Amino acid sequence: MSKTKVSGKSDLAGVENKALWGGRFEESLDPRVFRFNQSIQVDARLWLADLKGTLAHARELARLKILGLEDFQKLQVCLEEWIKDASQGKKHPIFASERFHGFEDVHSLLETALVEAVGDVGKRVHTGRSRNDQVATAFRLSLMDELERVSHYINGTIRVLLGLTEKNGNHILPGYTHLQRGQPILLGHWALAYVEMLFRDLERFEALAPRLKQLPLGAAALAGSPYAINRESVANELGFTGICRNSLDAVSDRDFCIEIASACSIGMMHLSRLSEDLILYCSREFGFFGMSDRVSTGSSLMPQKKNPDVPELIRGKSGPVFGQLQSLLVTCKGLPLAYNKDLQEDKAATFGALDTFVQCLEVMSVFLTNIDVNPERMRGAASEGFLNATDLADYLVRKGVAFRDSHDAAGKLVRLAMSKGGELTDLSIEQFRTVCPEIEGDIYEALSLESCIGKKKTLGSTHPQLVNEAYHAARVRLESGGGQNKF
Repeated sequence: MSKTKVSGKSDLAGVENKALWGGRFEESLDPRVFRFNQSIQVDARLWLADLKGTLAHARELARLKILGLEDFQKLQVCLEEWIKDASQGKKHPIFASERFHGFEDVHSLLETALVEAVGDVGKRVHTGRSRNDQVATAFRLSLMDELERVSHYINGTIRVLLGLTEKNGNHILPGYTHLQRGQPILLGHWALAYVEMLFRDLERFEALAPRLKQLPLGAAALAGSPYAINRESVANELGFTGICRNSLDAVSDRDFCIEIASACSIGMMHLSRLSEDLILYCSREFGFFGMSDRVSTGSSLMPQKKNPDVPELIRGKSGPVFGQLQSLLVTCKGLPLAYNKDLQEDKAATFGALDTFVQCLEVMSVFLTNIDVNPERMRGAASEGFLNATDLADYLVRKGVAFRDSHDAAGKLVRLAMSKGGELTDLSIEQFRTVCPEIEGDIYEALSLESCIGKKKTLGSTHPQLVNEAYHAARVRLESGGGQNKF
């Protein structure tokens, strides 16, 4: 392994740069170029995955007798100890030392640490492997764990929404189109709409998992390895479901990153829409929900203020995640085969999108468990604004009036009620019949909120029984896995 000293005065003065290359070079690397080239701050989180990949590769080298049994056992004991520590959240001491800043990436750090721990045998573990397939393998392996993490938090938010449905789902509130009151719905129906969105988010991660779980190791730099590494065996050991079938593609494509950032972006879009509803519903103008002090903030100037910072921040954080998706697309769109250094930017964007999405899922769950529902305010809003006008038109259809004529009559009756400063149910039978003589005394029951909701019959509608069935179906889906352990 080469050691390239950083030249010039800089914040790296006195720190030896451990590079995995350098034999062909005579001059030292400019410290500004070194810092620009460095990725250790981002890819340090690949430590555990790189340890696992290195152990699997070493096992193959031992099988091929490139590593002797004694040498492999030295490596195995060391790597398994580090893997155990890393799995428990413990890092190698080198991470906390000043030397950490002298490494180009986590892979050069690992090789240096191995050499120091087991001697020159550590220099042999890279045989038949390039940083290109090493990085791609560790990255994919790490992202496989990330899918489990994001699944956990999506399911957590679904669980909270189902809890809201179970506790308050039968309360009536206005349903909106164009942010104008449209028809009455159940609060449970509103919450279950977001449950459906989150389940689809989960499905997107499930769908991309098989494409992510393809092993690049064995592709080497771009053309493949001259050693007869059993890639299928390595894939099985590491939990991959297959191998990348083309060595050029294996080291150079990052479509799995784009898919993950896309799934995160769509998920953030759903959280942003939920946030927008929550911001509105928590306002004095709506007043459907109240926020506890645990999830709201105040104003430095206006003492009366109680601000919904959590959903506002979630709404705001969707933008950077969308940007990370765009960043990955632009990074990859013009790259010739095979590997190019541009791909070093893949990890910051992909992990950034995942970390933000997971964080927003977590705090959304906290926010939703710290709101109070105001049934009276919701019902009052649903009782005003002629939300039963469509049901009036449907009532007339059941009386034999053609829908277009019933729609026109309902509109005229709305206008009549507005002129008198009341709602449809404030009109007398005589006033109803001045517009449509088919109307009878049962009109008032037909226009009640319960009747408007109870007359909905199609699957997926806001009928109380159907909402209850949808709730239980979602609960079964969640408790049966909902995506967990499917990666």
